[in-house]
Formats: sequence, C-alpha cells, structure tokens
Amino acid sequence: MTTTSPQGRTELLRPDGSPVRVLVVDDEQSITELLSMALRYEGWQIRSAADGRGAVRAAREFRPDAVVLDMMLPDMDGLSVLGRLRREQQDMPVLFLTARDAVEDRIAGLTAGGDDYVTKPFSLEEVVARLRGLIRRSGAADRRPESVLVVGDLTLDEESHDVTRAGVDIHLTATEFELLRYLMRNPRRVLSKAQILDRVWSYDFGGRANVVELYISYLRRKIDAGREPMIHTRRGAGYLIKPAVA
Repeated sequence: MTTTSPQGRTELLRPDGSPVRVLVVDDEQSITELLSMALRYEGWQIRSAADGRGAVRAAREFRPDAVVLDMMLPDMDGLSVLGRLRREQQDMPVLFLTARDAVEDRIAGLTAGGDDYVTKPFSLEEVVARLRGLIRRSGAADRRPESVLVVGDLTLDEESHDVTRAGVDIHLTATEFELLRYLMRNPRRVLSKAQILDRVWSYDFGGRANVVELYISYLRRKIDAGREPMIHTRRGAGYLIKPAVA
C-alpha cells in the first residue's frame, strides 16, 4: 500500500501496514551504510550482509520484500547467491549492484533472474527509485488510496475520517483522530510527548504534558479494548503504534 508521510513523501508499506523489508548485500561497509541510511529514510526496515552465505541466512530469517545484491562478493558471486535466494523466495525482486558495465554482464544477471541492475558508482536516488518500482510491481506493497492509513487490522481514512479495526467502526473525537493519525503515519516509531504536543495540539501546554497520557488512554479504550494491544508505551521515551501480535 501507499501512504503520504508528514514530509510529503509517498511511503510504501506492506499490506498489513508494517514497513517494507529490504536486504542490502555488499562487502563494502561504506556502501552498505549509505544504502541502509537512504532506505531507512524511506521508512523501510533494513537488514544487511557482507557476503553470500550471510545473505542467504539473512534472507531466510528476515524474509525481505526486495534485495539489493552486489555482483562480486568475497565468498561467491552474485549469480550464485541469487540462485539460492530464488529457492527460498521465488518472486522476491532483486536489484543487482555491479561495477561491470559490459552488456554481456548485464544480460547474464537479468537472464539469471535479476530484476534490474545499477552500475557503480550510483546515485542513492536512483537505487531508491528502482527499488520502489520493483516493490510495487512485485505486489509486496499493496496499492490503496493515498488517504488511507493502515497498521495491522486498523484503518484510518484521512478524507472521510472513518476509522475501523478488524472491520468494526470506531468513533473518535477530532483530537483523538488527529492523535491516532499522527501515530499511524509513523508506525513502529516511538514518538515523544513533546513531538505529539507539537504535532497534534500545535502549541506548548506549558508542562501539562499529561494531556498526552490522557488522550492516549482514551484511544486505548477505543482501539485496544478487548483486543490485542496496538498502542504501546516506552517508558521515558514516548508512545508508538504497531500491528498487534497474533
């Protein structure tokens, strides 16, 4: 699915509202760190590996929605890694990173099952754009109206102001709606009381930060009552929302 972030970016999420997962495989730590930083900025969950065996292990545990894979790794080449990954997840899109610009090398990668490639040196924007395209086409991120936010079985329509959980309508006040919208725009992210006050109430309550606790309790009664909880407190840090544990 897609949602619009507070910064105006269109975010990709899994159909259950959890972040898209991307595995980055490269033996150059600087490249791995740069790519991981750029992809986390998209709101995605990132795992990295420095060699082929580590990539196979990580893919098995992490179950990524897409993989960025260097063609040249210290223990095996990218094509061999791709073959092993495909045995685990046949439809998972793979974006090759390669220092080789020869046509035959690109053809070899695509013929072996790679979905796209970027040659080094590359721009981070290009990698992100190509991954977005691959993830959308793979169906890992479901397309929904951009006004609809989804986290687990909780849905909020920013235009109609309809809120449902597991198909059951939930009626919220205007302030409760704004608070829930802010939480759902930042799934799995801990938001401090100061951040919530600034975003939801738009001014400083002069020490009356307990108003946040009060409205969080209101939301919990309506969202979590009789169900597995989605709204969580991180003591001393703030609050977050995430899909309920089945």
